[in-house]
Parts: sequence; structure tokens; C-alpha cells
Amino acid sequence: MLELPEVLTLSKQINDTLCGKTITQVFNATKPHKFTFYNSDPLEYCKLLIGKTILSSQGYGMFVDFLLSDNITMNIGDGVSARYYHPEEKIPANYQLLLTFDDDSFLVFTVAMYGFINVYANNIIDNKYYQISKESICPLSEEYTINRFEQLFADAKKALTAKALLATEQRIPGVGNGVTQDILFNAQVHPKQKVLAMPDAKKQALFNSLKETLMNMTLAGGRDTQTDLYGNNGGYQTILSAKTWKNPCPRCGSRIVKEAYLGGSVYYCPECQVWTQA
Repeated sequence: MLELPEVLTLSKQINDTLCGKTITQVFNATKPHKFTFYNSDPLEYCKLLIGKTILSSQGYGMFVDFLLSDNITMNIGDGVSARYYHPEEKIPANYQLLLTFDDDSFLVFTVAMYGFINVYANNIIDNKYYQISKESICPLSEEYTINRFEQLFADAKKALTAKALLATEQRIPGVGNGVTQDILFNAQVHPKQKVLAMPDAKKQALFNSLKETLMNMTLAGGRDTQTDLYGNNGGYQTILSAKTWKNPCPRCGSRIVKEAYLGGSVYYCPECQVWTQA
């Protein structure tokens, strides 16, 4: 899934590799995916995209923008994978959208569980989730302070847990279930911990971990559970993920627990991430 480290990595790679390329053809899905969401009829995308040049890219929260000539914006979000291929490479059999460029290279979009592939004319974007992402303050910026973070606690209901605080309702756009695992582990916070029962020191630890973990993931080009524009796994070695949870806790050696919680799996060390009941 596209979370903030992958969004920022992908945006940078698009700027490095795709800027200046002009779209020559648009091919629609070879394998329809009912949870691929388009803002309009994707069969009409060719009218907006063909002949347009990629000028730049920007990333916000869980969305990546492709800013094109003639005020056209294309963006992808959530579970969309964007993969760039050189002219001599084989076209994959299944995709949700494929763009070819004037140098015969091509860009392929595929969707795993669900995702957005949108194209907008005149830079008028009416996706509410996109607006939340774009208008939010990036947690990696200096503007995202402990005071701003603590406002999440001030607005919290009694039942709100640490995972829900970080990974639901786009409270921190770009932070989802994937990156939350290591953020909580590094802060030594249990995913089911009620946030209103957390002392100030633990809130500070969670804030520090949010900043530091996301920065480490971004500097490494994303997580090793995700791929980048070139099909390479990110360089950040996840501590807790589907790839690692069967290993002992790297901090204390205890057995890692995997549970289904709030619509996805959570991984945690019951010894290091103690659940303090209020």
C-alpha cells in the first residue's frame, strides 16, 4: 500500500526519470479490478492524456501526483503500484492502466487490494481523500510539532487505541497500518493501548517514533515490503511486518504476536509493548 515513505520515494523517482516524457498511447485494463476506483470513465482517459508531457510530481499523504502539460493532473493512491519499464522490456499481462511514452518506454499501473487511478482536467480535483492529504501538514515537516500531535489526543474518544489514532480516519495522512507497526514498536506502545491512558512521556515517545521511523523509511527509499518505480523493494528493513513476525523480537527475544485488529493485522511484542489498562 502507498504510505508516506513510498509516496515521497515514488514522487522523487518520477521527477528523476519521467519528467519531459510525452504520453503517446493509453491502454486500459487487461484485467478489470472491481476495487480500482476511477474519477470518471477510464476509457476516456486517452483524450486527456495522449500528447501530454509529464512536468513534475508531488506526493501528499497517500497520493502521488503526476502534473502534466495543459493543466492535466493524474494521481494514484492507496494500493496502486506504478512500475516503469524500458522499451526492450516485456509488457506484463495484467494491469489496470498502461501509458507509453515518446521514447517507447512505458508505465504500468496495477492494483492489489484497492486503489485510486484518477485523471483530472484543469487541475480541478474533487476527491475528498486527496484534499485531506494535500491540505494536511506532513509529519516529517518542522511544522508538525508535538503540540499538533497532542491535539489528536485532545480530540480522542475514550475507546480510541494507539493503532486507531495513527492508522484510521486519515488523522495523519500517509500513515497507515503498514508503517504503524514499526512506529508503535519503536515507541514501545501496544497497538490496543487506549491513548487517553498514556502518560505524557509515552505520548512524547510516540511522537518521536512517528518522526524518526517515517524519516528512516523515507531515506531508505521505502519499506522492504513495497516496491518502487523500478520494481525494487525499498531499502528499509521492516522490524514488524508479514516478512518478519515469525522471528523473535529483536529487542528482547520474545515471540511476536500476530492478531487481526481494526481491519488488518497487527504485530507486536507483548513484553516490549505492554498494554496498560486504564
